[in-house]
Amino acid sequence: MVSLTDKLGYKMISLPLFNKQPEELKTVMDQWLYLLKHLSTMDRLPTFLDKRIFGLIFEIGEIGKLTEEELMSYEASLKHKRDAESVFNSAKKSGEALGHAKGLAEGKAKGLAEGERKKALETAKAFKEMGLPIADIAKGTGLSVEEVEKL
Repeated sequence: MVSLTDKLGYKMISLPLFNKQPEELKTVMDQWLYLLKHLSTMDRLPTFLDKRIFGLIFEIGEIGKLTEEELMSYEASLKHKRDAESVFNSAKKSGEALGHAKGLAEGKAKGLAEGERKKALETAKAFKEMGLPIADIAKGTGLSVEEVEKL
């Protein structure tokens, strides 16, 4: 091993010299080397390489075996999938923003209505204390006669 610094180094591996058989693979490094050496000749992933990462690397190797026409078709299908996901995510964000804006508008409208009602009640109470007719107070404030009488 050649060390470039205390924490960085590299090792040279010659895959043609790696001759272990599947039953001899003891470490993850052995499994990686076996996979890299034999990937081009595999038509399916062996069961002893059942870890998720080996499945992903095998899928990438399968893509490398495609003809130019198959690769173009594969890339077009990936683009279509990504475009659909992008449209979905944009619509989702837009819907969330619209829902947030609608919620704010509804909250503001409700708050304003409550404020107007409170002001009308205060005005009606003041007019009632001044001795104005209840019917006139109700008409002027928009409250019902019953509401004014309860004040």
